[in-house]
Amino acid sequence: MKINTAEFIISNSEVAKCPQDFLPEYAFIGRSNVGKSSLINMLTNHKNLAKTSGRPGKTQLINHFKINNNWFLVDLPGYGYAKVSKKTKSVFQQFITDYFETREQLVCAFVLIDIRHEAQNIDIEFMSYMGESEIPFCIIFTKADKISKTKIDSHIAAYKKQMFANNWEEMPHYFVTSATEQTGKDEVLNYIDEVNQEVFKNNSQF
Repeated sequence: MKINTAEFIISNSEVAKCPQDFLPEYAFIGRSNVGKSSLINMLTNHKNLAKTSGRPGKTQLINHFKINNNWFLVDLPGYGYAKVSKKTKSVFQQFITDYFETREQLVCAFVLIDIRHEAQNIDIEFMSYMGESEIPFCIIFTKADKISKTKIDSHIAAYKKQMFANNWEEMPHYFVTSATEQTGKDEVLNYIDEVNQEVFKNNSQF
């Protein structure tokens, strides 16, 4: 897939105020400071489509971007470790779960994980929530340029082991990416393109 247009549409904290267009949506979410904004900018060929910041937890709203006029990229707040008040964080969690559990246009979520670190409980717990809620998702491992191929393989193996220990039957589909080196860009976009084709062909709502 080639991205020709990427347009910011709306930011809000209420799922009811999300765009009414019935287009497939792909939500991007991960721990604070996982490199989400850089990844989104890399995928869309925009330097500043998603705002990058040295301060984790900068994204505090549901952000919709219309891509090629036929699908939405949704930038969601990070979970965990953001330097915000407990009250704000509880609101985050509420509208994040509201979005995942009620948004009919959501086709697939991408859970971003920093490949530099070994399996983190907060990521395993979040993916368990996604699995238990039957929300389709893939994993995007970020910052692959920061460590060796051997370490990448060992960290992915550690995630597989921990997920199997948490009763997963198989590892979710995953991608290894680097926003700096544009690694994994084609793989992620081609996956979205393939899913879109299936969605438009098989679902009369879209």
